Amino acid sequence: MAKVRCGLGDIMSSKEDEKKGSKMYGNLAYNTYASNNATIESPTKLVEMMYEGVLRFNAQAKKAMLEKNNEKKVYWINRSIAIISELIGTLNFDGGRIAHYLHGLYNYELQLLNKACHTNDEASLNEVNNVFRELLEAWRDSINVDR
Repeated sequence: MAKVRCGLGDIMSSKEDEKKGSKMYGNLAYNTYASNNATIESPTKLVEMMYEGVLRFNAQAKKAMLEKNNEKKVYWINRSIAIISELIGTLNFDGGRIAHYLHGLYNYELQLLNKACHTNDEASLNEVNNVFRELLEAWRDSINVDR
């Protein structure tokens, strides 16, 4: 079986890839939804879908972790990492302190996902899920979306 790796740094393999890194992950997050024929109504809806995606991919990673399927675990965690990286890339730091707060929070969640991936730490994965559930709820409340 081929060796699989977790995280952003492990995926990029050359200096050329590093230059394209942020574009590659931004496109990956968008393409994930576009390939599933999701109609993106607005940037607001996209953020909601991305939060939902992290939760969905983490659920799959947790299932793979429990099944001791390392390859699938890495695949699903890397999908979550790609979405969170896209979320970081879309922050507007001119809009106030919330962007700086989210930047730190998202980066911490990336660290937890890497820990979960490398050490099979289910607690780290659960912590990421808890944070994204809260973010999703707050996001929906802020845009008055009915659940």
